Amino acid sequence: MKHEKTYNAITQHTESGPVIIEGPLSSNELKQYSFHDQLIAFRPASKQFEALLGIADLPEGRIIVARSEDTIIGYVTYLHPDPLERWSEFNMDNLIELGAIEVIPSFRGAGVASGLLKVSMMDEYMENYIVISTEYYWHWDLDGTQLSIWDYRKVMEKMMASGGLLPAPTDDPEIISHPANCLMVRIGKHVDEESIKQFDTLRFLQRHRFRKMREGL
Repeated sequence: MKHEKTYNAITQHTESGPVIIEGPLSSNELKQYSFHDQLIAFRPASKQFEALLGIADLPEGRIIVARSEDTIIGYVTYLHPDPLERWSEFNMDNLIELGAIEVIPSFRGAGVASGLLKVSMMDEYMENYIVISTEYYWHWDLDGTQLSIWDYRKVMEKMMASGGLLPAPTDDPEIISHPANCLMVRIGKHVDEESIKQFDTLRFLQRHRFRKMREGL
């Protein structure tokens, strides 16, 4: 599968000033900007920027950023699932994961995260992918937002819906370990039926393995 990437950009007006949301960007394009030191949800900012540079040049890797002038204040990443995760079980070339989305505190609530997802899906080539996002409540900024688990879940669902990702059932042990956790999915309109069936098997992998085990008895 050839992974094509088409650049798109919008300007979003916020109380803190205009924000340019653009991408996908290459590592060389990312290096033209500074990376805000409050982007620390996953690791120290400098290390996270290094991670983004690495993802940007992967064949399937996509980095969409939100920037205030020349400073990146938010981003979203897409890449193939980690080889150690269940979602890589069938090595589906047309399955990509929304790996991380983050916006600095002073720009939260201004629709920047939703804008990142909207710009992501402006690329017609995204219609060739099944896009997933695994949401675990222990990764959510409940303290910073002062939201309950369920209110945060509602906000998260609304944000993801702006990119066409909707909750989907699964038997993944980590996701079903708490009712607030969920799998979010967007199936592009050009994804073939065989891939959709394979993904359905992947979503219910434990059930599939149990059935295979019983057939082997």
